[in-house]
Amino acid sequence: MPADPESLEAHVRMLAETLVPRDAHHPAMLDRVATYVTQQLDAPADEVTNQPYTVGSRVFRNVIARFGPATPERILVGAHYDAAGPYPGADDNASGVAGLIELGRLLADTSLPMRVELVAYPLEEPPYFRTRHMGSAVHARSMRRQNVAVRAMLALEMIGYFSDAPRSQRFPLFLLRPFYPSTGSFIAVVSKWGQGGLARTVRDAMRAATPLPAYSLSAPRLLPGVSLSDHASYWDEGYDALMITDTAFFRNPHYHAPSDTPDTLDYERMAQVVDGVQAAVQTLAE
Repeated sequence: MPADPESLEAHVRMLAETLVPRDAHHPAMLDRVATYVTQQLDAPADEVTNQPYTVGSRVFRNVIARFGPATPERILVGAHYDAAGPYPGADDNASGVAGLIELGRLLADTSLPMRVELVAYPLEEPPYFRTRHMGSAVHARSMRRQNVAVRAMLALEMIGYFSDAPRSQRFPLFLLRPFYPSTGSFIAVVSKWGQGGLARTVRDAMRAATPLPAYSLSAPRLLPGVSLSDHASYWDEGYDALMITDTAFFRNPHYHAPSDTPDTLDYERMAQVVDGVQAAVQTLAE
């Protein structure tokens, strides 16, 4: 059963048109988003729980949906549900959250040999980016405190913007240009040095599952863009993690702008990303 482009668009429009603004200055709206994600994952998941935590006097919550048998080791797939400032945040990161919800629907019909958890986080964007208050940092610390074995963590960070225009893809380093397409028509799997094997495994599984081109990059975390999402929180706790992304501001001209709206996304190719992620999860689990 493939991912449904219409369902993905419906989730993106709910998040980017109705449940806005989704920034840290609107905690009541973030709570509504957490409720929406919880409701959407409740039917397909074996169990959905919330992980509340406090920042100052405000309470935020991670949403955790569990699939498959209760094995000691698990695979994590995550996406942040907040947006930068008061903007719609359709690609960043309603697309990742919509992908997470649709992935949950697909996993409900998948025979899994181990536990898979889908996690939606608040507070990835400034002013809490790269602080201990990021939802992913809270979750990663809790995994480490409990000595949970994590086989891999996959962060869905902007998965909906594609372009076939010439030279629509930019790069953080000009030396990368000969190795990747100059058009923004592919999905990227990004890891840090030392975890390239994981990135290649995920890339190959995604390539085998759909016609959407997938490329991997393993690079120092200081290279611009490599650590700019929730996967870095798991690196900090010693876990293997990577980011699945349309490359954000290296491609999307609407990044952190009022123009990041649902009408700018490609839901057909976004569905192929979700199908590829499901295939990657299945491969990692087996």
